[in-house]
Amino acid sequence: MKLYHCPQTRSSRAVWMLEECGADYEMEIVKIMEGEKPAHFLKDNPMGKVPALVDEGVVITESAAICAYLADKFPEKKLAPAIGDPKRGAYYRWMFFMAGVMEPAFIQKAMGWKAERQGMVGWGDFDRMLNTLKKEIPEEGWLVTDHFTAADLLVGGTLVFLSQSGLFEMWPAAEAYGARCTDRPAMKRAQEKDAG
Repeated sequence: MKLYHCPQTRSSRAVWMLEECGADYEMEIVKIMEGEKPAHFLKDNPMGKVPALVDEGVVITESAAICAYLADKFPEKKLAPAIGDPKRGAYYRWMFFMAGVMEPAFIQKAMGWKAERQGMVGWGDFDRMLNTLKKEIPEEGWLVTDHFTAADLLVGGTLVFLSQSGLFEMWPAAEAYGARCTDRPAMKRAQEKDAG
């Protein structure tokens, strides 16, 4: 497996997930912030974004898709409820909530964008997104099952990252949940690789 990665970006989620899986992978740093996009990288990923994972000739982009792919590739790690498990629906909800609601709502708020027709934006708005998280983030434990899953990696990790923006304050349950997610040994290993 090969991961195209740029440190301190959304791509760090993929590094964390690879570490959670105990995957054997190589990493190629692509300095996208400096405009570096080698031809072989663009051949694998014409969007020119990171992360991009190549596994046995299959290219997977988008951090949530990479996390879902890896969770299914390493079922023994139990980072996703099994296919057929009723909890799989909630797992999918949170995987896509991060990518389809959390990030766009945050970016809209950070950039000061106004939606002329609110019904046209599929993520709703920042306040509704935040209120949903306030109702759903558990005071103890995890979002979907009785153990950590890829949904926690995405939602918890993103919540911690977004909290550093100053656009909202973490509430006690979110602080505790974020700490449970980011205090994991795999996250620490990913951070070391990101820094190195």
